[in-house]
Amino acid sequence: MSSQNLNNLAVKLKELHVSGNPLLLANVWDASSAQAIASHTATMAVATASYAIAATQGIEDNDMTAKQNLTGVRNVVAGLRKAGKADSIPLSADLQDGYDGPGETIKQAIALGVVGCNLEDVDNTNHTLRSIDDASNRISTVLRAAEDAGVPDFVVNARTDVLGYGGNIKDVIERGKAYLERGATTVFVWGVGKWDIKEEEVEEMVAAFHGNLAVQSGSIGIKGLTELGVSRISVGPALWRKSNSVLVEEAQKMGLF
Repeated sequence: MSSQNLNNLAVKLKELHVSGNPLLLANVWDASSAQAIASHTATMAVATASYAIAATQGIEDNDMTAKQNLTGVRNVVAGLRKAGKADSIPLSADLQDGYDGPGETIKQAIALGVVGCNLEDVDNTNHTLRSIDDASNRISTVLRAAEDAGVPDFVVNARTDVLGYGGNIKDVIERGKAYLERGATTVFVWGVGKWDIKEEEVEEMVAAFHGNLAVQSGSIGIKGLTELGVSRISVGPALWRKSNSVLVEEAQKMGLF
């Protein structure tokens, strides 16, 4: 695909992020899940879930290398092609922290057809929270690399894990504002298994980020989050987990267990 076509998809992806009318993403993990989701008429964009991609290769999310992640992304692209949607549906990839060379990682992802990414502020080599300056600089690096690759409108969904490292909503807002200033399209906030984000906190973050907030669908639900004004909602590896449960249930129904 030409860089112009890729950038057109990036523009399309960016425009789908609307406060109060959020982009809804059913995260995928392989060719078959990508084909199934992309084939649905309501699908506007596709995003990967790194946790699920790692699981399909028998490894833990935190142990996955850039090469292994990009192998998973390549499989997802194959599914989009099979659905006939690789040229019309934007693909955002969960690229963790961008790995050792985030600029090179982005260029390789773009070469596969990726026009947006999740970029988290945790250093996956030692599982520590990066400083605001370090994380912000990596966003700038990614966007420069994307521009060099012919996709200046590349979408960065800047994820902060500060709530899992002793931080609070004030810390989230400080980081999020810095990431948006560096060119991120949205700030992705989740509780890292330690913080149950409440409605009033979502409302506060939406106001601070002028609606440019991305979250996972949780206890508040899609309807509630939409009314609160978020611009992006995803489900992470939830569909992968549910598909595994269905697999076992159907096998039991067939008498295989």
